[in-house]
Formats: sequence, structure tokens, C-alpha cells
Amino acid sequence: MKKILALGAALGAIAAIPVAQSSGGATAAAPGCSARPANAVTFGLLGRYSTPPVVGSTETRAENVAYEGRTMWVMNIGSIDVVDLREPANPVKVATLPLPGEPTSVAVNNGLVAVSVPAANKTDAGKVVLFRGTTKVAELTVGSLPDMVTFTKDGRLLLVANEGEPNSYGQLDSVDPEGSVSIITTAPLRTRGALLGNATAPVQTVSFAAFNAGGPRAAELPADVRIYGPGASVAQDLEPEYITVDDNGRTAWVSLQENNAIARIDLTRRTVRDIVALGYADHSVDGFGIDASDQNAGVVNIATAPVKGIYSPDGIANYEANDRTYVVTANEGDARDYVGINAAGAEFARARSVADLLAFPTAADNNQLGRLNVTTAFPATKDAAGKLTSLYSAGSRSFSIRTAGGALVWDSGDTIECIVNELLPANFNASNTSNTKKNRSDDKGPEPEIVVVGEIADRDYAFVGLERIGGVMVFDITNPTAPVFQQYLVTRDFSVAAGPDSGPEGMAFVKESKSPTGTPMLLVGNEVSGTVQVFGLQP
Repeated sequence: MKKILALGAALGAIAAIPVAQSSGGATAAAPGCSARPANAVTFGLLGRYSTPPVVGSTETRAENVAYEGRTMWVMNIGSIDVVDLREPANPVKVATLPLPGEPTSVAVNNGLVAVSVPAANKTDAGKVVLFRGTTKVAELTVGSLPDMVTFTKDGRLLLVANEGEPNSYGQLDSVDPEGSVSIITTAPLRTRGALLGNATAPVQTVSFAAFNAGGPRAAELPADVRIYGPGASVAQDLEPEYITVDDNGRTAWVSLQENNAIARIDLTRRTVRDIVALGYADHSVDGFGIDASDQNAGVVNIATAPVKGIYSPDGIANYEANDRTYVVTANEGDARDYVGINAAGAEFARARSVADLLAFPTAADNNQLGRLNVTTAFPATKDAAGKLTSLYSAGSRSFSIRTAGGALVWDSGDTIECIVNELLPANFNASNTSNTKKNRSDDKGPEPEIVVVGEIADRDYAFVGLERIGGVMVFDITNPTAPVFQQYLVTRDFSVAAGPDSGPEGMAFVKESKSPTGTPMLLVGNEVSGTVQVFGLQP
């Protein structure tokens, strides 16, 4: 048995996933859903960067990572670590970029580094802080709770997803800002004069207010978009989470996670082209089963169930195949747990407590659906007694491929849970801070958090980060209708609490022409362990 990760002793002990291989190096078919084709790509761990801890802070580190010019920019507590990656086996921190608060995202394009920083009071307007080298050139005001920044490929525009989360509902001090997307024209930030500091640049806000009730575009909002914050307008309820931009810089796709939707932004007109409802994963259909209980004596039971999964994607990417654009989503799922969302202050509840047990008899059994958390909000329906007559769980435990217009082309269904069960059976659905088997089965399972795409030898690959169990699954998506599993990259050691790598949150793919090794690399930021893994394509 050959391990997929060949590691030097200097990197320490890790838990590698064994995959059957022949002595000649060709991969033999493994049983079940973890089978790899003979020509599967293989990545190995080249090195690891550990962010220095900050005494007294409980904030997450290494949540996000960006790359350019053999340099990494890694999120830390109230700052960005600038890391020399010329030797991937030995990443070296060379500078610190101080920030006026806790960062949420970092991006870089042609030497211009952008970092989103929410206000201390998250409902207030946030900022994007921009650097060239180690020189701060600007602080620009954007919307409430800027959660993600990304450049167009040519660097002409910088886009910011302003999530606009509420602090509560229906309270005397409740504030629910509008979600929005900020578009920043970067040319003024790239001038020589900008290096003197205090530069400014045009910031245009793309609003969703036209979709409010009574607004000029209200009729365009699909009925299945989840608008359910008590008293919230559409613009207040929509919460932009993540952005991906096509290569020509004309269209951006924005995941509206809590709303189970995607917005398409026309970057030429600087307006919302449309909002697309994503629908639901049907877990009653073969191939879309889930392991729904954190009990039943630790027995994994990935089975069909009368439940639908709310896709609610976090990470989102796009790529071209057969002259068409496709959008790839990591269907994490999310919940609104705020005072005032309902009497309990929590959107989701155990099925045994809220389901109509006559309609869903297995919900009375904690070993089946009883422990599964289901939404008590839209689109769930209720009977006269207030019991749920339809069950919807958070996320779909899958990643999806959709057309540019949002139509579903392919979904991984229960493949991710199946692979985890085959390759990590003792720690199936463990959380990112607990090694307990099935710890997250009653919630969102392995929780696909982030996805990036990359091209290797004229083929397209999706790298899907699993926030809870950890690691990254690699799929060949060259044919959008028939992706093929390639590898499960995981270096987590389940003999310790959560190390050396746990909680993937952000990733960056480095194509071979930009890599210090001359071959493709994958950088994975882990928010729980505060580490960045540097993976490289193996011969």
C-alpha cells in the first residue's frame, strides 16, 4: 500500500490516506466510491507554513491565502503574513501587513494586495485596505461586513462581497444592513503617487434594493429564493458570501448563501443581471443519501431519507469547457441563529422535536432522523399544530456544477461522505476540533466549504475543501456531466486534538508557469490549526 502523501520526517507525523497502487505506479481500482482511475493526478505535501499564534487571542488564523510571484499572503490576527515561497519546503515569513481590525479575505493582483476588514460593530460599513509591497496605499469604505475580495483577471476591478448580516431581529437595538457588492476601480491605486499613502479610488455599490417588494424588479425574484429574516426587505435579507469572475471580466457570480441563491452581476453595466434560486438536493433519491445521526453506536448509515438539502453554497468558482462557462459550488449550508429569528433564537432544530411524527415516523428515532437538524423557516411547511410537514437540512454535503445561468448540470450527491467513510472509517464525519466519529452527521456532515478550479495538462480539476473532517478532495471536471474522483488530500493526525492541519477555509491554485517548482501547486489555509499546506503535483 502506497500513501498518497510522501512526507519527510521534518514535517512530522501525519495521517495519510492509503490508496492501492501497483508496483509500477499505476493506480489499481479501489473498492466503492474511492476508486481512482489509472491516470489520476497525485499531489503530495511539499511544505507547511504555521502562522505565529497571538497570545490571548481566540481568533482564527490562516483562514485565507493568496499567491503571486512566489509569495503567499496569509491571514493572521489583525494582520497579513507575507511569506516567501521560493522554497516550498521552507516557507519563510518576510513581512507583516498591519490592519485596523480582523481580516476576512485577502487577494492580490499585479502587486496590489487587497484585504477586507469589517468594522468593530459588524453592522457598520467596513473597509478594504490596499497595499503595494509593504506600503499601505489606501483604506476604502465599502458595505457592511465585507467578507470576500477578488480581482478581475486583468486587475482592473476589485470586487467585494458585503454580507450585511444582522445583529438580531425585532429587538430595540436590531440592525439589519443591506447586502451588496462593491466594485472598486483600481487604476488610481497603481500610480506612483499612490505609494505616498491615502490614495482614493472609485467605489461603486451594486445594490439589491430594486428587488424589494414594490420595487421595479420585485417580480424578477424567484419564489424559491430564501427571504425569511423577520421584517427584512429583500436587500437586507440577501447576504453575498463569495464571488467568482469570468476570465474576460464581464460577469461575476455571487453566492447568496443563506438565501440558497446565486446573483449574476453584469460588470460592464455594474448592475445585477439576475438572481437564481438553486433548488434543493433530494436525499430520498438513490445516490443522494446522507448519514443523518450522530448516534446509532457509531455505525455509518449513508441512506436515502425523506429530507431535502438546502444547497446554500459558500465557495464558488467558474471554468470553461467545450466553449461554455460552468459554475462550481461548494454546498456547505448555513443557519441564521440570532435573537428574534424565532422564539428559540435558532433557525434549525432536531427533527424529533419539530417534525410531524406521523408523516415522518423515523424522526422519532435518534438512530435515524431524530437527531438531524432541520430548518424551521422557509421553505419548510407546517401543519395546524405547528409541526413540520416537510424536512430541509442545511447544505447538501456535496459540490455541484451548474451552467452560467445556474441550471444544475451535475452534483456529487453522497460521493463525498462515501469516500470519507471508505478512507477514514474511524473518524467519519468528525468535526474540525473533535475526532469523534459521526460528530457532524446530524448537522452538515463533512461540510464542503471552498472550491477552486485549476487546469493541468489541458484538463480541468476541482479542489473541494472539507471544513469539518478536513482535507481536500480532487475531481477531474473536464467533462462537466461526468466528473471523476482523483485523490483525497488529508494530513490531519487524528491521534491529537486538531493537528497538524485542521479546518480548511481558503485555497489558491498555482499553475505551473507561476510555480517555483515548475509544476502546479495547491495552497490550503486551515483556520483551526492556523496552517497553510503547500501541495505539489507529483510525477
